[in-house]
Amino acid sequence: MFLALDQIGLRYPGAAQPHLQPHASAAAGPRRGAVEALSLNLAKGQIGVLIGPSGCGKTSVLRCIAGLERLHSGRISIAGELLADANQGLHLNPEERRIGMVFQDYALFPHLSVADNIGFGLRHLSRPTRTARINEMLDLVGLAHAAKRAPHQLSGGQQQRVALARALAPAPRLLLLDEPFSSLDVDLREHLSQELRAILKASGTTALFVTHDQAEAFAIGDVVGVMNRGSLEQWDAPYSVYHRPATRFVADFIGHSVFTPGRIVQGEQGPVVLTPVGSLMDAEACALASAFPGGLCDVLLRADDIIHDDLAPVKAQIERKVFRGADFLYTLRLGSGDRLMAHVPSHHDHHVGEWIGIRADVDHVVTFAKQASSTD
Repeated sequence: MFLALDQIGLRYPGAAQPHLQPHASAAAGPRRGAVEALSLNLAKGQIGVLIGPSGCGKTSVLRCIAGLERLHSGRISIAGELLADANQGLHLNPEERRIGMVFQDYALFPHLSVADNIGFGLRHLSRPTRTARINEMLDLVGLAHAAKRAPHQLSGGQQQRVALARALAPAPRLLLLDEPFSSLDVDLREHLSQELRAILKASGTTALFVTHDQAEAFAIGDVVGVMNRGSLEQWDAPYSVYHRPATRFVADFIGHSVFTPGRIVQGEQGPVVLTPVGSLMDAEACALASAFPGGLCDVLLRADDIIHDDLAPVKAQIERKVFRGADFLYTLRLGSGDRLMAHVPSHHDHHVGEWIGIRADVDHVVTFAKQASSTD
């Protein structure tokens, strides 16, 4: 692997002590968090994305990799070269690591032109080489026409592309991006996330990106990591993170979903999960009945697993609805009291309190140990 983080741990002065569960720690604030025993690998040319709730340690991981924080434990290496090793007391300075970083606030020099901003880290090169590299980066981010402009003459999206070009210009081994689109509006964020992935792939850059936006993470990342209180709960392809969550936290954190009670029984063709919305089957991955006492479990049902079907025998009452343009997000209550969520096309505009027919259409049955509060 290109980038390897092996059991790294970081504690700030006054940080809360780790909980008793493995690989987890509390985070009391933006500078009091901790990362405990986190490991991940990133292949050369891959784009990794870290997501998780505020204070879970995402930015702390980037700071460790960049060399802005010293490790309390573990080690970090790139292409087999150690950058930090707590056991050896090794800590390369940030400028020795050949790592680029793009910040939330762009940090452009207001008195320099776009071209000079991009070339700021290239002063060791000869003038012709430096000019050629600047022009290459301008073409890469689509800003050749704005080379002589000042940053304040650009839009927020253009400024972000300048910051990206400046970080890429020295050809870093690894690029770190800390929520670079957080100050931009939603439409621009979506457009730039697609641009960013294309630019990174075109340049062959290995990158690690931090965001709190799940859609952004799935759009950009080759691999996505979900963090929780200093721990990496899952590091996997975006499709697997969504459809095959490794832990209950990941299942709950990603997407719109609920846990509904179920019971696993053995059917003729494999395990079958009995739920309030019908029987579910996924012979390849469904847990066996023996996995849980009495076969009783909690079943993950996402909003896109529930289909509005007036002819379905199962009925549910609409408790809440959120209009989202192309669809509604309905919160539904079954006659049993169990709650579900469903994406329904927006031309199916039912009233709150109305009963509608629903059925389950689940390709991936995901079950977890039963919790008493799963339907609360």
